[in-house]
Amino acid sequence: MNTEWKIKFVNAKAEEELLSLSADLKAKFLHVTEMIMAFGPHNVGLPHVRPLENKLWELRLKGKDNIARSIYVLASGRKLVILRTFIKKTQKTQKTPPSEFKIAYTRLKEVKDD
Repeated sequence: MNTEWKIKFVNAKAEEELLSLSADLKAKFLHVTEMIMAFGPHNVGLPHVRPLENKLWELRLKGKDNIARSIYVLASGRKLVILRTFIKKTQKTQKTPPSEFKIAYTRLKEVKDD
């Protein structure tokens, strides 16, 4: 039985969003996803990951100059699928903007269990 989790992107655009982040935010993404692959997504909590709504979760990335979020979903076959990555505009509100949820839910339709 394969016990390691895999990190995938729902499409090329979702991957480009991550790759467009600053080096320190990409390093934070790598650190958090390595923890998820090693310990499982349910064993990594705040401040690194947080449940949002329905089946959506977020990776919380804090860099030197910005903070970013990656919205993801857990799929069968021990996969974590990144749906959307964006720079958070303000640190004051905890809420993810509705426009980001809309993009994530649209991309969620592309997730295939293979």
